[in-house]
Amino acid sequence: MKKIILLSFISAICFGCGRFDNKDEKQENKERIVLISKQYCEIIHALNAEENVVAVDISSVYPPKVKELPTVGYHRALSLEGLLAAKPTLIMHNGLKSLGPDHIVKQLQDLQIPMKEFDTKSEDIESTKALIQEMGNYFKKTAKADSLCTKLDADMKLAMENVTQYVDTPKVLVIHFGRASNVYLVMTKKGTAAKMVEWAGGTMAVTDTSGMRHLSAEVVTQYDPDVILLTDFGYDRLGSNEKIQELPGVSSTTAARNNKIYRVNECDLVYLGPRTGEITLELQKLIHQ
Repeated sequence: MKKIILLSFISAICFGCGRFDNKDEKQENKERIVLISKQYCEIIHALNAEENVVAVDISSVYPPKVKELPTVGYHRALSLEGLLAAKPTLIMHNGLKSLGPDHIVKQLQDLQIPMKEFDTKSEDIESTKALIQEMGNYFKKTAKADSLCTKLDADMKLAMENVTQYVDTPKVLVIHFGRASNVYLVMTKKGTAAKMVEWAGGTMAVTDTSGMRHLSAEVVTQYDPDVILLTDFGYDRLGSNEKIQELPGVSSTTAARNNKIYRVNECDLVYLGPRTGEITLELQKLIHQ
């Protein structure tokens, strides 16, 4: 009699916690996607295909609700513990060369966790639309992908029409990272930010194509930009535009004198996506106002 009561008690606990019911079994079989690409992250959410996304890397911050998800470290400084805690059935990334450190990537490969990289490389508007379409096909969201591409085309068409009306070509300095010992990490003519500044009717202050560059405060002064765009990463604690205008090197620029220093979202300038047209239109307002 005691044995029967005990078995009944254990059964009640197991079934009461839902361990063996159909809903939980379905959850166990559900795909669990970890995204290690801020570009993929935005596109997947724009497609309304984020249902099975369970974790992201810390550079994925758009849309804002992504910040509620667990993170697995920076894409070049991944946390194996964080990745395994997410229990991924699929890891999406935009190239093994963008992942690190190497020993973590090797461990992931040894664990044989499936990985997915889309074939299309986004380098301009047409290839960005192709990537959106490829991802739309993968997630069975083709109609939504079509809609996103149509809007991107319309926004870029308006931006290009606006450019023909501008009589000035402001020189823009994009400071990507907070300063250390009065040295700034800035964006050059090589990269997505330069394309977007040019689409907006401006020109990059740093015209070489070396990629990211560290500039001293003195060199920032010498470039003397008409407009300075500061990414919001690295300057969050300065408190006000007045404090930003007092930064060494920045304070003596034309941009500071004319109060044309603006904060922008870092993600908006480092990859192309469904909002690129919108962002270009916003940049036009900033640099030409």
